Amino acid sequence: MSTEIENLWIDVKSACGGTFGAYVSMPPSGFGPGLLVLQEIFGVNDHIKNVCDQYALDGFVAVAPDIFWRQEPRVELAYDSNSLSKGLRLFEGLNIDIVAADLQRAVEAIRHIPSCTGKVGAIGFCMGGLLAFVSAARAGVESSVIYYGSRLEKHLELVNDVTCPLLFHFADLDTHIPNETIKKVKSSLKGKKNCRVIVHENCTHGFNCWNRESWNQSVAATARGQTLVHLMESLG
Repeated sequence: MSTEIENLWIDVKSACGGTFGAYVSMPPSGFGPGLLVLQEIFGVNDHIKNVCDQYALDGFVAVAPDIFWRQEPRVELAYDSNSLSKGLRLFEGLNIDIVAADLQRAVEAIRHIPSCTGKVGAIGFCMGGLLAFVSAARAGVESSVIYYGSRLEKHLELVNDVTCPLLFHFADLDTHIPNETIKKVKSSLKGKKNCRVIVHENCTHGFNCWNRESWNQSVAATARGQTLVHLMESLG
C-alpha cells in the first residue's frame, strides 16, 4: 500500500457542452468513497487542493471541480481584497441550474474513477456550501456537508428534492450569514430525517480556512470531526 497521495487533474464533460477540469487527490490506500469538494469564491486554489489532500488522507477519493471554468478556467485567487472582489464577480456570473448540471457530471465522473468504491458525498465552503446543498438536491450525492453556505436562503426550495443526510456548519459571529438565515434553514428542514444544523460559538465566517484571518483551529478541528462522522455514517 502506498503512503503517498496521488494528485492529478481530470477532464469532465459538461452536459451543456464543453469540458471542465477537476482536481483529484487519491487516498494512499488506493481506494475509498468519493467526495466532491466544492470551492470558495477563490477557486480551486492551494487551500482547496490541501483540503482535498486532507480528506484523501482520511481515505476519500477527493475531487474539486473547477466551478468558474466558463468564465476563467482554473482561476486561483488569494485571500485579499482584490481577489475577494473578483471572486464575488465570478460568483455573480454563475447560473445555478447550469452549475447543478456540472455537479451531476462531476459526481458521475467520480463514480467512474476506479479507486472510488461507489458512494459519493459532498462538502463545500461558503459558495461551495451552497453548491454542496445544490448537490444534495440535484447531483445525486449520498451525503452532504455545508460549511457556512452563502445565499442558501435564495435556494431553500431545493430542500424538497433532498433525500440524503445533511450537516450544516454555521458560525455564531458570522457577519455574512444573519441569524435569520440560520432560522430559515432550520425551518426548511422540519420533517427531514438525518439533517443536522450546528452553530459553532465564538467564531466567524471562514473558520475552517487556515489561510484566512478568521481561521479558528479549535472550531475547525471540532467541525471536521463532526463532518467525518456524518460522512462515514452514510458513505461507509
